[in-house]
Amino acid sequence: MSELVRVSLSLDKHLLDKLELLIADSSYKNRSEYVRDMIREQLVQKQWESDEETVGTLTLVYDHHQRELSRKLTTIQHDHHDYILASTHVHLDHHLCAEAIIMKGPANKLRSLADQLKKQKGVLHAALAGGSTGKDLHKH
Repeated sequence: MSELVRVSLSLDKHLLDKLELLIADSSYKNRSEYVRDMIREQLVQKQWESDEETVGTLTLVYDHHQRELSRKLTTIQHDHHDYILASTHVHLDHHLCAEAIIMKGPANKLRSLADQLKKQKGVLHAALAGGSTGKDLHKH
């Protein structure tokens, strides 16, 4: 079990009221849980800014009837196999597909790979969700 430490902090009343509204609008049970996750979110953001090893998920939506697109997307992924952990392909309808690609590597490499995939003609939408390997987020 982790060692819990109590802390105290000072906030302007206006900011405390905003924090209380954020917590009330969420599924958090208390301030401590909410603040812990805010800190973790900032740590993950710092990992991405510092180009550390990260985990990311790229979601692509594309028209599979676009000439050569499926082949290009597959080729790019094979060319970067050292960063791709897994991918899942689903058929949304007769023309559209979605693909979720889970990647691990330096943040800038993952951003570059995501950009390379999303700029292909026929890709209608792409979103990279940045995550963490978790190494710096828990007690060892």
